Amino acid sequence: MTDYDLVSTAHELLAEGKGILAADESTGTITRRLAAVGVESTPDTRRAYREMLFTTPRIEEHLSGVILYDETIRQMRDDGTPLRDLLRSKGIIPGIKVDAGTTDLANFPGEVVTEGLDGLRERLADYRTLGARFCKWRAVIRIGDGIPTYGALAANAHAMARYAALCQEMGLVPIVEPEVLMEGEHSIERCEEVTTVTLRYTFEHLSAQRVVLEGMLLKPNMVLPAKGSIEQANVAAVAEATVRTLRRTVPAAVPGIVFLSGGQTPEQATEHLNAMNNLGPLPWVLSFSFARALQGPAMEAWRGSRDNLQIAQELFYERVKLAGAARMGQYTPTMERATTRMSG
Repeated sequence: MTDYDLVSTAHELLAEGKGILAADESTGTITRRLAAVGVESTPDTRRAYREMLFTTPRIEEHLSGVILYDETIRQMRDDGTPLRDLLRSKGIIPGIKVDAGTTDLANFPGEVVTEGLDGLRERLADYRTLGARFCKWRAVIRIGDGIPTYGALAANAHAMARYAALCQEMGLVPIVEPEVLMEGEHSIERCEEVTTVTLRYTFEHLSAQRVVLEGMLLKPNMVLPAKGSIEQANVAAVAEATVRTLRRTVPAAVPGIVFLSGGQTPEQATEHLNAMNNLGPLPWVLSFSFARALQGPAMEAWRGSRDNLQIAQELFYERVKLAGAARMGQYTPTMERATTRMSG
């Protein structure tokens, strides 16, 4: 596959009014979320839940891609149709999470590094055969007393860059996700400082590994105060801090930025994305790659029952539609009223 093909796929994922659904929760993560709504986690219930999402009518109007987990990309509907083919039949591009999660970083207490580079070239070849056209790798950066350190930032940036290079070698668009967590009590200013240095290291290492910037996407956190911060920030402050950080760190060659929601409510994530898209001309597309901010209301409504299928799908479609509006800077909080009526 040529660089042109990578660029073409990246731009397909950034189509107007569309974004990416992150449905790549590990088995452990989806088990916890299903348990919270009273559903036992089994291969069948996990398949049924994701099938509920993927069969929702009209989601292709606002979703360009879906990030899958290894289990999901191999699962089939009751009629034998692979879930990945269900997405492709709607014009939605299948993607795949390829990292192996985090582990403690030796000699760096409180910090972690993402694993999964061993055997990655072979796994990528398998995923491409299964129909994946893009991939995702997540690094986790914690803010705390004396952290993050240079060692942890460099280790994670190097791993992300090697992953991205391997993806492009295989003709797959890499989504690079360095997430600065909201955990703790830090201020929005501290988050901006750490996000800035995290992104600088990330792009230094991407350049060193000769990653084609035009054929990748960045999936960062928004710049937010920690959940435990005594000073929270309004929508305008979050949008301005996030865009300022991106302008200082992200090369214009990168075609798009697809934000994670990172523990925000669906309404917060949507409103922040919308505000950023109203800050004037920017060198990159600003879109979404949300997980809970799209899925949360639908999972709460579904609760494992076919009787709840219609309302769950209606709620899921509404959240996807609202995120699509924010991608275009056309969202307003009054649009939430329809969703509130349905969930009530």
